[in-house]
Amino acid sequence: MSSLYTVYVDDNFNYMDEDARTKYGDYATSDEAVQVCKAIVDGFLAKTHEPGMSAGQLYKEYVACGDDPFIQGPGARFSAWTYAKQRCEALCGGSVEDV
Repeated sequence: MSSLYTVYVDDNFNYMDEDARTKYGDYATSDEAVQVCKAIVDGFLAKTHEPGMSAGQLYKEYVACGDDPFIQGPGARFSAWTYAKQRCEALCGGSVEDV
């Protein structure tokens, strides 16, 4: 029997509002669910990023109103905010601390 990992997406704009939560899908492995979560964060950052934007500005947009995916399942570990911080720094250069 395979384990089931479920990806849910919260909306940072409606932080802690479970009524704003959506179920994104079910996946057979933790790795597959993590890849889906990364793609969700990457999608938001790609549509939000503008030329000349600093890592701090982009991260600020993400935590204010980005898609915040998470995984429910045995041993699942993924932090959308940590991943978004890393991606903002990679996309824009610099540190998110440089606002």
